[in-house]
Amino acid sequence: MGPMTAPTRPSAARERLLHTAAELFYAEGLHTVGVDRIVSAAGITRATFYRHFPGKEDLVVAYLRGIDDAVRAFVGGAPGDAEAAVAQLRRLTEAIGDELCRPGFRGCAFINAAAEHPDRADPVHRAVADHRAWLTETVVRAFRTAGHPDPAEAARRYVMLRDGAMVAGYLGDAGAARDTLAAGVQDLLAA
Repeated sequence: MGPMTAPTRPSAARERLLHTAAELFYAEGLHTVGVDRIVSAAGITRATFYRHFPGKEDLVVAYLRGIDDAVRAFVGGAPGDAEAAVAQLRRLTEAIGDELCRPGFRGCAFINAAAEHPDRADPVHRAVADHRAWLTETVVRAFRTAGHPDPAEAARRYVMLRDGAMVAGYLGDAGAARDTLAAGVQDLLAA
């Protein structure tokens, strides 16, 4: 994002817009929620909206980048040894499990966004792809550091377990999805 859409010191109005949009987008879907609704709910003017975001798509991308930033900050950097790598994978798995079980859980924001923006050239879809590429690379590195014999395959399985748990947690029994995810990851770590 350029300096026009990501000021060095975000304004209160921009933060309010992002917070409001995040709540509405997650609860109701990206296409369902229009700019007028976001502007009204955030208590700002359309001019203020357009001062911070050239259009709704820019706001959606900023919303996804905000989630991506939070996940990256939670996961942290590369683990230094096998013990730290296993701890990182377990901490991430536990956080995903907690997310599945929180009230108001509506699935993965990235999976939901990809479903609404299937064109791979779409900036929203690209934001999803960027997050997923980072997640996969991070998990490959953790499995490699943990000493897994096939870290790339373990990461593919981990991400698929995560994706399945996100969908199962929304559509079915969240506790069972959390437990199945944890058991699957434990199996990967035991390899």
